[in-house]
Amino acid sequence: MIPRLITAAFSARLPASLSFALFSTTASSSNPSQAQFHRMSVKQLVEDAITSNKITIFSKTWCPYSKKAKALLTSEFPDTKTVIYELDEREDGDDIQAYLFQKTGQRTVPNIFVNQKHIGGNDDTQAAFKNGTLTQLVKA
Repeated sequence: MIPRLITAAFSARLPASLSFALFSTTASSSNPSQAQFHRMSVKQLVEDAITSNKITIFSKTWCPYSKKAKALLTSEFPDTKTVIYELDEREDGDDIQAYLFQKTGQRTVPNIFVNQKHIGGNDDTQAAFKNGTLTQLVKA
């Protein structure tokens, strides 16, 4: 009886639609769409910026809070590698800001990272400087 079940199982044919579905689902994932590729490149840019720099600031040139945070960080830590991304001057600025929201839950700029740790915006950065946390992070 068992040999007949095995024979029946292996001789059964899959419907053509099912076999096509089994083999075609992986094909689309190996060729990302233009939108998927763009999202991956934005994510890669942000993650590389955060991991490659001691201080990373995502900012907008016209934002007064960004100006205050940049002034604090560049004046108090002039010898520390700081990279600033002005999102309003980049074609992918809106996409970067959307990814940062997804990553941090923060919609606004500035969006600041020190030593790969998300600090927050200007108010958080000013508070961290006043209580000494920011200096400890920069020196770590």
